[in-house]
Parts: sequence; structure tokens; C-alpha cells
Amino acid sequence: MKYKLGFGKDMLGIEIDDKDLLGVMQPNDVKIETSEIEEVRRAVRQPIDSNRLKDIVKPGEKVVIITSDITRPMPSKKVLPEILNELYDAGISKKDIKIVFGMGSHRKHTEQEQRYLVGDEIYEQIECLDSDVDDCVFMGETSFGTPVNIFRPVAEADRRICLGNIEYHYFAGYSGGAKAIMPGVSNREAIQANHSKMVMAEAKAGEMLSNPVRQDIDEVAKFVSIDFILNVILDEHKTIIKAVAGHHIAAHREGCEFLDKLYKVQIAQQADIVIVSPGGYPKDINLYQAQKALDNSKHAVKDGGVVILVASCKEGLGEHVFEKWMLGAQSSEEMIEKIQQHFELGGHKAAAIAMILEKCDIYLVSDLDAEFVKKLFMKPFKDIERAYNEAIKKTGISSKVYLMPYGGSTLPVLIP
Repeated sequence: MKYKLGFGKDMLGIEIDDKDLLGVMQPNDVKIETSEIEEVRRAVRQPIDSNRLKDIVKPGEKVVIITSDITRPMPSKKVLPEILNELYDAGISKKDIKIVFGMGSHRKHTEQEQRYLVGDEIYEQIECLDSDVDDCVFMGETSFGTPVNIFRPVAEADRRICLGNIEYHYFAGYSGGAKAIMPGVSNREAIQANHSKMVMAEAKAGEMLSNPVRQDIDEVAKFVSIDFILNVILDEHKTIIKAVAGHHIAAHREGCEFLDKLYKVQIAQQADIVIVSPGGYPKDINLYQAQKALDNSKHAVKDGGVVILVASCKEGLGEHVFEKWMLGAQSSEEMIEKIQQHFELGGHKAAAIAMILEKCDIYLVSDLDAEFVKKLFMKPFKDIERAYNEAIKKTGISSKVYLMPYGGSTLPVLIP
């Protein structure tokens, strides 16, 4: 049969014999009864372990709404109107509201990108700004030793509202919740201290309660309070199918439970070849973002097998420290040794890729130059068919295959 996977803003096709295909990892069936806007409105009006937002804020208070940057699929323009309506109903003036894009360590937005994220009407009525790692306020230190350095407008606000989408994160367990604050509006020192815990065994996708990275993230709320969250879960078409709102822990946990029902996929065996796509733009805008899908795919491939990563990476590697690590190492083993000796934000993703390279080969179908890809210790291709044929030459004519069209969202779990 012929299958299609997202690649940038287009699709690429691959034909696989039915007898060789172990499965296509699709989201599990979950009954959806409301439209996107109805679901957001329901969540905002029925908050979890919290009063309604309009009953929390008071006229004259300075309010910041923290939302995701362009590298995330969070549909801010769809959810912001419901949040703003609650604020207006409470008597909050537009001049007392700021929308802050949590940039973490990512590049700044263009004006066009900010407009795209919130919509023209909101952009022209409400002040929108990117967080700035060079303008932060120190607010304390977590029990894990992480400095809480927060973007000044967020630190100085009277009220903080966190938006985000919930999906699996390869070492924080899940995105969403207080992650809008840490790393969203934190400085590089704080992010590096938090992310350094990724080397611990419990820091993995789908792990919440014993995950030191997530525990550290949630503890940040003791220093910079979160008054309300609104998180959404998206289906494979980036449509909102579930929204949770209210308390930053209770609402987030309920969203994570829903995500597990939707995206955890049990598998009886691992495959010789896994073909994975992050799902297209914006999740494959660069390798720094596409790495999440790659990391999920490692759970589905045999040792010595091949992962075919289908990701445009039109903007290249996407982060300067990540690029330095990927291009500066003589081998994948060197990156693993280096991260154990000296954790560096950006280098952490290079080390995560290196750990996958220790398990299997990576064939990269992308828009990147072939010679450049070879420097990343990956095999370059321009189409999936050629990559698949080359993979079969390595793993054998009877190789078994998994397809992961939404690799950043789908977490394979091997049945014991």
C-alpha cells in the first residue's frame, strides 16, 4: 500500500508491502463530541481545582498571558479569545494585558510570525512580546539547585496565565503546564540547570511523578505563581480535541491522562526499520525540533536497525550550541562522553541523537545538503523510497517495518 507522511508543508509517499508492515502508529480512537472552540470554552468555564479566571483577576491588575513560540503547534489564536473574554468580563483593560511568547533558548520572532500566532486583531489590540534571556529577574532557587530567573515582565506581573499544548517530551515527560514558565520564559542558566537532569533514568517521555525534570519545572511555581492555565491536546491534524483549564498541576495532570489514552501505542515487538515523521511543519522546521520524533521512534526499532527520519529541516539545525556539538564531534560516542562530563543546553539534544546512533542507523530524508547530513553521522536522502530501499539492503529482504506519521506525538510502549 501507499502511505503519506508530512514533510514541511507538503507530503511524501512511500509504498510498503503489507506482509512487511507491522503497523502504522496512529492515535487511539477517542470519542470527540464538541468543536474546537466549544471545547476550549467548556474548559475555561469549568476549570479544574480553580475558580473561573474572571473571578480570580481584579480590575487594575497587570496580567501576562504566556504562550508558545512558532516552533510549537499550539493554536494560540484559537484559544486566546476565550481567555481575553474572561479578562474583559472581570474589568481588565487591554492596556494592562501583555501576551508573552515563551522563547526559551529559541530565536526571536518576526512581526509576521507574531501576527500569525495570535491573529491580526489581537496583535493590534494587545501588546505582544518575545521573552528575552537577557532581561530576567532572579526569584530564588529550587530544591534541585535550579536558579529561577524569569523574564522581567512575567516576574513583575500581578497575574500569570499559562497556555500550551500537551504532548510527550523526551525528558520532561510531557509538555504543557508550568513548562510555559520553565523553560518558556527563563534564562539560559536556569534552562541549562533544569535540563541537566535529562541524563537521569526517570527523565523520559510519558513519565511524570518520578521525573526529576518535571518535578523541578513544577517547583518553579513556588517562586513565580501561576494563576491559571489553559492547555490543549491536538489530534494528528493539529485540531483541538481536548482542553483543560484551571490549576497548573491538577488541570495539567488531567490533560496528560487524556494524552496517554490518545497517543500511547502498545507494540508487541520492535521492527527492523522505523519510518518516522514529526508530522510536517512546524514540527520539522529544523533538526532541533524534529529530534523529538526521532527520540520517540527509538522505542520501536531493534538494536542494529534503521530509523528513517522524514523531516524537511528547512531552517537547518535550529540552535547554535546544538549545531556546534553536532558538527564539532568526531563521533557520536564523543558527544555522549562530553554530555556526561559537562552538560550544555543545546548539546543535550546532540547527545540524545548520539544515543540513538549507538542503537541504530539514522537515514535522514530532508532538504539539507547531503554532505552536511553526513557530518551529522546520518545518511542523506531526498525521498523516502530510496531511503527505504537502502535500509532493506542493510537489514534484509524480509525486514519488518513500523510507520510513525506523527512521531512527535506517538509514544510506542513495548508490551513486557
